Amino acid sequence: MKERILLFTILLALWTFLYVFQYHVNTIWGLIILLCLMTLYGVYTSLALTHNKRKLQKHPKEIDKSYRPLVSIMIPAHNEESVIEYTVNNILQLSYEKFEIILIDDRSTDKTLEVIQHLAEKYDNIKYLRREDGAFPGKSAVLNDALVLAQGDAILVFDADATVEPDFLDKLIPNLAPEDVGAVQARKVIRNADTNILTKCQNNEYTLDTYLQVGRDAIKGAVELRGNGELIKRKALDDIGGWNNYTITDDLDMATRLHIKGWDIRYCLDAVVNEEGVKYLVPLFRQRRRWLEGTIRRYLEYFFQAVFSKKMALRAKLDMIFYIAQFIMPLWFLFELLIRGFKLLTHKPGLGIHNELMSSVFISFAVAFGFFFAIRYSLRRYDNIKRLEAFKQASYTAIYMLTIWFPMVLYICAKILFRPKDMKWGKTTHGLIREEEEAIELEKIRNK
Repeated sequence: MKERILLFTILLALWTFLYVFQYHVNTIWGLIILLCLMTLYGVYTSLALTHNKRKLQKHPKEIDKSYRPLVSIMIPAHNEESVIEYTVNNILQLSYEKFEIILIDDRSTDKTLEVIQHLAEKYDNIKYLRREDGAFPGKSAVLNDALVLAQGDAILVFDADATVEPDFLDKLIPNLAPEDVGAVQARKVIRNADTNILTKCQNNEYTLDTYLQVGRDAIKGAVELRGNGELIKRKALDDIGGWNNYTITDDLDMATRLHIKGWDIRYCLDAVVNEEGVKYLVPLFRQRRRWLEGTIRRYLEYFFQAVFSKKMALRAKLDMIFYIAQFIMPLWFLFELLIRGFKLLTHKPGLGIHNELMSSVFISFAVAFGFFFAIRYSLRRYDNIKRLEAFKQASYTAIYMLTIWFPMVLYICAKILFRPKDMKWGKTTHGLIREEEEAIELEKIRNK
């Protein structure tokens, strides 16, 4: 109810501002100022990143080699029989010597439990937990149940389709050593990016997220956790009371609560976790709907706690407010166009309403170009893609993101206002890559 009231208040204030001031001041300047602030933020993070890079060249960061905590690796699995064994065998190759694996069967109806039990019998450092049919739903509840079994001073969460390089933990662990750091997020990459244009766009979206997270890390802003490949200090986890069972995005919710409590979150560019991209449009919309709903709901739920927190750093507060503005922008555009459209239908000749409407359309193209530029820069910097190819991929990825982001924000806001909150999280189907790889191997055998 609190989320609904706050969102309604924001929408009412935005509508009133646009409606009243459009008859006195051209509110297009508000959008222009907002775009300028977003541009300045991007320049600021880029300069901070460059400064930190030069600083490290002169004074290399000292790695605390004495910090070697036992890591409890938790992997929730719901109907993951096709991928879970492959994932576990990959994780067992980690060169870091102090880790245990906790596999959680979350009410699976396939053979996931049998596979997990077999792995636990085969390896001494693997435990497993079976959740019964009546257990509380959601990934947060799964992780809280498994936390009872965890012996580690650090908790690493993987999705059931995750794969990493052997030195993954060796790169990730040193970032958690400082006393004020509560969690570290690894870079996420789509390993089947070349399957089709959807998976390619998802990988480019992740690359853009890498650029944004690296920038937030450079200014010590509100770096966010991404679920897969998140490493959390047990002390910090206990401080915030574990995962929130009543959220549909456990990672984003936890990141916000850690910041409110004064914990820093770092981003590790060098540690990469690979995951499977969604191949089809409907499951992709379902996944993004959950992510976006969780993002908006946690901002609404924790807004006042973040603003008035005495432990949360000011730069993290400002960084978080900047990201909230991104989700207000689609609503601003909608209200702007509705009010201008009404004025266009009811205006008197000579008022220049057509020009005002066209100015809103122009700003829309400016936002699209901003997406394009940021994506192209990210692809060039972090994926080392050539200029022409980066231009091409950035073009269709910008269209992909705007097509999903703008209407999805409007839908989620309507859902929060008019529908009760539910815990439907829209599980992503894994294993399609393994099926393809096995089919390719089988074909090779037949052709020999």
